[in-house]
Amino acid sequence: MSSHAGWIAYEYYPSMGAAVVFIVLFAIVTLMHTFHLFRTRTWFFIPLLIGGYFEVVGYIGRAMSSKQSPDWTTGPYIMQSTLLLIAPALFAASIYMELGRIIIMVKGEQLALIRVNWMTKIFVAGDVLSFLMQASGAGIMVKGSSSTDPSSSSSTGQNVIIGGLIVQIVFFGFFLLTSLIFQKRLGSHAGARAVADQYPWRKHMWALQSSSILVLIRSVIRVVEYAQGTHGYLMEHEVFIYVFDGLLMFAMMVILVVIHPSEVNYLLGRGNVVTAMGGLKVMEGSNAV
Repeated sequence: MSSHAGWIAYEYYPSMGAAVVFIVLFAIVTLMHTFHLFRTRTWFFIPLLIGGYFEVVGYIGRAMSSKQSPDWTTGPYIMQSTLLLIAPALFAASIYMELGRIIIMVKGEQLALIRVNWMTKIFVAGDVLSFLMQASGAGIMVKGSSSTDPSSSSSTGQNVIIGGLIVQIVFFGFFLLTSLIFQKRLGSHAGARAVADQYPWRKHMWALQSSSILVLIRSVIRVVEYAQGTHGYLMEHEVFIYVFDGLLMFAMMVILVVIHPSEVNYLLGRGNVVTAMGGLKVMEGSNAV
């Protein structure tokens, strides 16, 4: 893209059409999650819900930027660059909290690689660290855009963001390994499997692991993007933000609205409704196990 006078927020002219499509997609799936969360009282999915609204507002920012090209202002740029960056960390927090509940549901605590009462704390702590690092890095980059030495601030911010993404990848990778080890142990332990098979654990593990892989892929691509820098191939082509971020995160939210963890909550006696294939099925009373 040719340079022009003034601040250059993007290395291309953002697409209004693409932004609107993803605003609509994330608005629909986030509203579905909102309805399910309050109807089923699956409160540990609040971080994921907030992340969904971050995605909506982030793409609204991109739509606003597309109308301003090439005279961009910082407001819409901050909206999209910060919110789209940190939203997956909120998705991760809810995903982390689901595994421990699945393990308790199938009474498989003795097969877990990490004690269940520590599992959520460890992974969520790593997620909080990742979130703070990415948010701080984004803040440094935004603040630096109006400084006397924007290139230095941009480089520092990018490095902090890369560090936060690497933390996210390490914890998510270990989390995925933990879930796979538990699943393997459960499958090879006849007695534990007989108990577990009374519950719909397989579909929830599939949803959890599939969602984790999608977030991992997105984070790896983001590391490459920031490592290449402002004039790198990924930052110069808008398609990557939609294919390897927007589309992957939308698919993750769809998976978790279709195979909603409210069923796990219900079987743990923590709710009186359960969602099945994205639709509500009302269950009277509680079903504590």
